[in-house]
Amino acid sequence: MRPFAYERATDVRSAVATLSERPDAVYLGGGTNLVDLMRLGVVSPEMLVDVTRVVDATIEESAGGGLLIGAGVRNGDLTADPLVRGRYPVLAQAVLSGASGQIRNMATVGGNLLQRTRCSYFQDTSKPCNKRRPGSGCPAREGDHRNLAILGHSSSCVATHPSDMAVALAALGAVVHVEGRHGPRTVPMPGLHRLPGDEPDRDTVLEPGDLITAVELPELPFATRSRYRKVRDRASFAFAVVSVAAALDVADGVVRDCRIALGGVAPVPWRAELAESALRGAAATAAEFGRAADIELAQARPLRDNGFKVPLARNVLVGVLTDLAEAR
Repeated sequence: MRPFAYERATDVRSAVATLSERPDAVYLGGGTNLVDLMRLGVVSPEMLVDVTRVVDATIEESAGGGLLIGAGVRNGDLTADPLVRGRYPVLAQAVLSGASGQIRNMATVGGNLLQRTRCSYFQDTSKPCNKRRPGSGCPAREGDHRNLAILGHSSSCVATHPSDMAVALAALGAVVHVEGRHGPRTVPMPGLHRLPGDEPDRDTVLEPGDLITAVELPELPFATRSRYRKVRDRASFAFAVVSVAAALDVADGVVRDCRIALGGVAPVPWRAELAESALRGAAATAAEFGRAADIELAQARPLRDNGFKVPLARNVLVGVLTDLAEAR
C-alpha cells in the first residue's frame, strides 16, 4: 500500500472544494471497491476525502411521490427498507444479488454507482488497458473476453459495468443528485454512465469534484410488479454474466407499459428502449416477449468467445417478463 493522506469532510461543499482543487484526491465512502483497487495498484490517490458523515444516509418519500435515497445509505439498509421492498422490489432484489452481507453492510449507494469494471486486464497493472492507461490498447478484444460486452463496446474497450443496483436504477429511470463546483444538479439514469467510445477511461459524465448526494426514484406504481434476475458462473461473490431488471404493467392481456434494463452485457447499465417500445400495446405473451428481445439484441456485436450471451440474454429476458405477466 502506498502512503496517502486522509481527510474527514465536514460538509458537502468543503468536500467538493477539496476535490475540485486536488485532482489527486478521491472520495471515500464504504471503500469496498476503492481499497481493492489501491491494493492492486490500479489507482494511487494522494488523498482520500471521507464523505460518509456528510452525505445523507436516509430513505424518505420525495415530493414527486417517489423515494429519495441518500448516497450514504448502506446497501444492506437499502435492501431491508420496507418502502423499497414494497414499491420497488426489483431494486431490493438487485442489491441482494450483488455481494455478500458483509460487503452490503459497508458499501454505499453512491459508491456502488461508481464502482469500476472487474475486467481482468483493468485490474492487472502488468497488462495494457485503455481504461487504466489511455492509448495502451485493449488486449481483451483478442484475449479473455468471455464475460465482457456484447453491446455498446468500442475498439478501445469491451469491459462491462459491474453494478447490479445500477441496472435496476436504469430500468426504473432514477435521477442522480450531484453536488459540483457550480452547485447542485441532477443526472438521469440512463445517462450517468458513458459508453467507452474513444475515451474509455471516463466511466461517467461526472466532472472533477462532483459528489453524488442522493438517488431519486420516480413514482412508478407498476414497479410493484418488478423483478431482477441474475445469471452468474457461481452463486456467490460473482458478477453477472447476464442480468435483467424489469417492471411490467399488463391489463387484459396487453402490455400497457414496461421498463427493462440489462446487466453484464455492456459498459453501462443497458436500458432496453427498443424492446420497451416493441412491447407497449403488444400482447403479454412469450412470443411477443421474444420478438421484443430479438429487436433489442439485434444491436449486439459479440466477440469470438461471448456470443453465447445473446441467446442467454434473450432467454432470461423472456423468462422474467413471462413470470411478471403471470404474477398475481
